[in-house]
Amino acid sequence: MNITELTNRLHAIRDRNDWKQYHSPKNLAMAASVEMAELVEIFQWLTEQQSHELSNDVLEHAGQEVGDIVLYLLLLCSELGLDMEQVVRAKLADSERRFAS
Repeated sequence: MNITELTNRLHAIRDRNDWKQYHSPKNLAMAASVEMAELVEIFQWLTEQQSHELSNDVLEHAGQEVGDIVLYLLLLCSELGLDMEQVVRAKLADSERRFAS
């Protein structure tokens, strides 16, 4: 995944539609949260086993929601001046350090 390319493509869509005015960190965090809630809704009443056995249609829907979440997080990182790859690598290294066996 080339984060810079994806962010540039997102900015092109944002700019073409004059959405930057709505892309404050607060709004982007809230939008990501709403999309996460939509992902959670897919699994809400499923058993553990059913959550591993999604139909193709439901799996595609889940993928759409994951995509929405990631895109909002890319925009949020951009607005905050965070390097997504750097923050993810730092968090992963922290988890490896904290949870090493």
